[in-house]
Amino acid sequence: MGSTGAKKVRSKEKPGKSPAVLPTLTPSERVDLLRRMVLIRRFEQKAAQAFMQAKIKGFCHLYIGQEAVAVGTISTLNPSDAVITAYRDHGHALARGMTSRECMAELFGKITGCSRGKGGSMHFFSKEKHFHGGHGIVGGQTPLAAGIAFAQKYNQTGEVTVCYLGDGAVNQGAFHEALNLAALWKLPVIYVIENNEYAMGTSQSRSSAGYP
Repeated sequence: MGSTGAKKVRSKEKPGKSPAVLPTLTPSERVDLLRRMVLIRRFEQKAAQAFMQAKIKGFCHLYIGQEAVAVGTISTLNPSDAVITAYRDHGHALARGMTSRECMAELFGKITGCSRGKGGSMHFFSKEKHFHGGHGIVGGQTPLAAGIAFAQKYNQTGEVTVCYLGDGAVNQGAFHEALNLAALWKLPVIYVIENNEYAMGTSQSRSSAGYP
């Protein structure tokens, strides 16, 4: 599944039509998805413990409670597709196939970390896994995703880009600009909004008009 699975075949269905037969998961595939979610949960629990013990410096944004989003969506991608996200990136990195060892080493600032210990919690990265971060600026990854998708379309690679963002990033101007360009140029990019109802510590009801 995900970055370790065989290359998946893109649907030949015309846009706007659902596939005649929905894909089904084998028992082993279901176990693999569950195993990835449990890995993320245990990784985050240990990261939280180390952060509270002041062994992890700087910021440490956890992905607890959202594991199924990253695991489910990334499991549908081909290994060469691009993934980019915000500062809450641990779960996406692990779901993409990065090892818990290199990710935890990054949190501890070690040279063996996925960003050689220079990125920390918010800046996981892997060229081999086509994982483009981890970005600390709210909404900053959204135009970057459009740029990556533009390159994919320009080079006719047949790949797609999946960009994750939180509900707080929806209010950023860069996000709306990126959506406009993506629609205008028909870019192969998918924006996944992970709404946990809080932008950092601010409730969505206090920051977004129209929220019930």
